[in-house]
Amino acid sequence: MANEPDNIIKTAIVEDIRTIRDGLATLLDFTEGFTLTGSYRSMEEAFVKIPGNVPDVLLSDIGLPGIDGIEGTRQLHEKFPEMTILMITVYDDDERIFDALCAGATGYLLKRTPPAKLLENIREAVSGGAPMSPEVANRVIKLFREVRPPERVDYDLTPHETRLLKLIVEGHNYTTAAEQLRVSYNTIKFHMRHIYEKLQVHSKSEAVSLALKNRIV
Repeated sequence: MANEPDNIIKTAIVEDIRTIRDGLATLLDFTEGFTLTGSYRSMEEAFVKIPGNVPDVLLSDIGLPGIDGIEGTRQLHEKFPEMTILMITVYDDDERIFDALCAGATGYLLKRTPPAKLLENIREAVSGGAPMSPEVANRVIKLFREVRPPERVDYDLTPHETRLLKLIVEGHNYTTAAEQLRVSYNTIKFHMRHIYEKLQVHSKSEAVSLALKNRIV
């Protein structure tokens, strides 16, 4: 591959349907800039094999035999908070979307997502974004507008930090947030570290979930 090894996105898949699993595996392993570290039929298999070769991005189905994708995401996110987890599923109902995001999923994509768009979504997630299929994004916005706690929680964020967090919640990655705020990429990273400390979270998906649930933005 033309890319340097450090620039290659390591990916893995958890999918019980063989044809879908093999299709995704072929797409990821034969696209420049990507490499496949594992292809698993169940979360139980992933739990055993992922620790030996942790990917940058894990694509996981929800409707798996045994431990489902949401519970699997919760456990994997606790053990490997640096690993980005994207749900790729046929389900687009409110409950599963909400549960997946709260479990630590960074993005939520439908299986009918075209291959080129899927690759774009993975790159977006690695860059700090939270990719979602358009119809899912609309449901998420509607869902979190309706499900509100009675009082707003104050985490002592500055106005600038609140504006940045709002951009991240809206789906911006660090690069596009930097463009919106007219600052450098490193400035965004600096402020996000302070936001994580104030919210007492360790990842973008946790920050987004907490911001929405506690009406921070």
